[in-house]
Formats: sequence, structure tokens, C-alpha cells
Amino acid sequence: MTDRNRTLARTRRAVLALAGALPLLACGIAHAADAWPSRPVRIVVPYGPGGAVDVATRKMAQMLSTQTGQSFIVENKPGATGTIGVSQVARAAPDGYTLVANDTTYSLLPHIFKQLPFDPAKDLEPVSAFVFAPMALAVSAAGPYNKLDDLLAQARAKPDMVTYGSGGPGTTPHFAAEGLALATGVKFMHVPFKGAAEATQAVLGKVIDFQFASTTGVMGAVQGGQLRLLAVSGAKRLAVLPDVPTFAEAGVKDFGVVNWTGLWAPKGTPPEVTQRLQQEIAKAMASEEMQSFATKMGAEPRAADAAEFGRILADSGVMWGNVARNIGYDAK
Repeated sequence: MTDRNRTLARTRRAVLALAGALPLLACGIAHAADAWPSRPVRIVVPYGPGGAVDVATRKMAQMLSTQTGQSFIVENKPGATGTIGVSQVARAAPDGYTLVANDTTYSLLPHIFKQLPFDPAKDLEPVSAFVFAPMALAVSAAGPYNKLDDLLAQARAKPDMVTYGSGGPGTTPHFAAEGLALATGVKFMHVPFKGAAEATQAVLGKVIDFQFASTTGVMGAVQGGQLRLLAVSGAKRLAVLPDVPTFAEAGVKDFGVVNWTGLWAPKGTPPEVTQRLQQEIAKAMASEEMQSFATKMGAEPRAADAAEFGRILADSGVMWGNVARNIGYDAK
């Protein structure tokens, strides 16, 4: 046999071996997707407990645990505007067993940090967004502000004396409050906390005047009569709080910030696993239990798949970039 014939024979054997292996490979991939999750899944919330992201994520984790028969465990890893928890997940094995939750703050990160400990485009991939909640301006129900005009009038009379809290510089509530100040020509004083829940406690204790918060994070205190909402973002009033005006109705046009909760996976997670996760999240959001949960929290009860989630992230990035430039935010 000539060298050429030997080469052709080896090539034929290799092709036949590959052809025989392909069905087994396909079965293996399908089996991996079917088997997931075969052990507990960890979801990192990069903020303290009690905030909007934590509340929505814990409810979703409960639903996913029930649907899949496997535990979805939420761990709080707060710090550095969420980047500590996010970077931990960015370095995790891309096997579907470590995920990170976040809100629209995630799309703020490139505008508030000159350098991040992870690459949002290369290290993580969006899986699904859910529980789309308006942003609300919340004050103590025992405080002096009954209408948005009351608070803005005080801010005009005493620049930098009306205080607001957030979970830290560069978070969505921080930029939302600065966006309102820019739109109305007033100046507020920012008081950062470790998380949104701490800011809420400061409002309740009248340590600060107000906070911007996702409705999911403060609805309990509002319905309990401890907090008062002066306005909510979005095109229409909330069905659960029909007496609270939108920002447009309160005189501030084009203030449409909406906060969502979403899940990301480390880049390279098998697509079969992320697709299964999307399906489970969509199934959860279609359930009567999650529909009721979201509605009671003043949120839109729907899920966005990875493609729509990617577009939401891109649009949010453009919006927050405009705010950062307009307020002269100096990235750290």
C-alpha cells in the first residue's frame, strides 16, 4: 500500500469514527440539559438582604426550586456597588450551578467605574429578566412631604439640604435621584448606604428625606402605612396604589426609569442549560403565584428571554450614559 493510500485509509477511519461519535455527543449534550440541575444552584445577590433584587430573587428561587425539584440557594455578597458579588460569579465555573442576580444597576457599571474586576461582555451572559418594577420616590409617612411639589419646593429653597439615600454611589437609585434633580433644576444631597434596605430604614427613621426605590422593595412599608410614595415612573398609575401619581402627572415629563431583576451566568455556560433556565423562569412568571406576587409589588409580571434582555441592557446603558455625562459623574 502506498503512502497516499495509507493516508486515505486513515482519513476514512477518522471520518467514520467521528460520524459514529456525533450521535453519542448529541445525546450527551441533551442528557446534560435534561440532568440540570442535579445539585443545588447558587444565586448570588450582590447587595444586602431586604432590597428589591433580594426580594424578587428569593421569590424566583423558591419557584425554581419547586419546579425543578432542586434547591436554588440565594447568597448575599454586598459591596462596591455590586461588583464584588458579580466578579465572584464571573470567575465561577460555567456549568449552570452559579448565577448572579442584579437589576438595572448592572448596566450602570461601565459608566461609574473606569475599570471593572470583570468584563460584562466577555465574562457573563444575560439569561433572563423578570419582575419589571417602576421606580418610586418614597418618603416617611410621618414626614412633612405629601406631594412631589412639596419636596421640590424645599429643595429649591434650600439647595443641597434635602437628603436622599441609596445603596451606594452609582446605583440606580443614586442616578435616578440625580436624573430627577437634573430634570427639575434642584440640588439634593446624596447619603450612600450599604444597600437599599438600609436607605429605607433611614427614611423610616427620618434620618434622610427620601429615597428612590423599586416598588418591589418598599411596597410592604407603603401598604403598612410607614412610607408614602410621592410619584412612580411609568406611563400609568399602579393598580395597587391608584392615588399615587406618575412623575408625568406630578409635573416631571419623560422620567421613565423602570427597574427589573435579572439573572446572568458565567460566559461559556452550556446553551442547553441557559435555555432550560429561561424556560423555567418563563414558566414561573406565567404562574398565578408569581403574577400575584409581582402585581402586589406594583411590578409588571413578565419574563424577558436572553435576546430581549440583551436589548434592554443596551438601551439602559445608553440612558445611564447620558445621565452620567449630564451630571458630570466622575467614574472611579
